[in-house]
Amino acid sequence: MTAERQGPGSAPDAGPALVGIVLVSHSARVAEAVAELAHELAAGGPVAPVAAAGGTALGGLGTSTERIVAAAREVDRGAGVGLLADLGSSVLTVKALLMEDELPPGSALLDAPFVEGAVAAVVTASTGAPLAAVAAAAADAYTYRKA
Repeated sequence: MTAERQGPGSAPDAGPALVGIVLVSHSARVAEAVAELAHELAAGGPVAPVAAAGGTALGGLGTSTERIVAAAREVDRGAGVGLLADLGSSVLTVKALLMEDELPPGSALLDAPFVEGAVAAVVTASTGAPLAAVAAAAADAYTYRKA
């Protein structure tokens, strides 16, 4: 599922190219909920494309390389794609896809907590920031203290 639907190669008057964000989770519902949360918190102007890639093709828990690749292609606007993964094999799957060049050029795994990192990444990407700044904002979410 996608929090924002814009086709690849959007029209030139669609605004500046924004870094796309893919949220990879073992659960489709978790990925979709976090994508929706991040998208809504970033609202107020142009919002970076966000796609959820959660669960298996059969609706179970797990990760799907096909869903991750499709989501990355869906949000790719030529400015890079940041992928956040929730845990374990989702991280390994993204790393394998990156090593095998299965993802759009400029794709990177973001090292960040899943929910806080997703919000920081989408908000930062929505400002038109480059992928390096999006990655730094997402990683900075590790420093958010709650107590």
